[in-house]
Amino acid sequence: MANNTGNTLLALLTGAAIGAGVGILFAPDKGSNTRGKIKGSYDDAKDELKHKLDEVSDQLKKKFSSTKYNLEDSYEDLVSNMSYKTEDVITFLESKLAELKKQNAKLHK
Repeated sequence: MANNTGNTLLALLTGAAIGAGVGILFAPDKGSNTRGKIKGSYDDAKDELKHKLDEVSDQLKKKFSSTKYNLEDSYEDLVSNMSYKTEDVITFLESKLAELKKQNAKLHK
């Protein structure tokens, strides 16, 4: 999802920069003024792109950070649950073993 957002943002900013550049090139103005406008538009687009990339980067860092903690909690819960299940299995096996010992003791008489 973040990759699609980044690609969409990049396409939007690229299209805006190209549109601004084409608009400036066809505007009746001196070459030096036109070049200045193009440079200004380029700098603005570059700053905007950097700002948006920083925002997306921060969002991804937050998302992965929370995902990491959720994964660690889930792992700890899984280990805890498995420990209880193991205890249940051991208790069950001990009771079956006790039954087998009783049956075996009857056979020894």
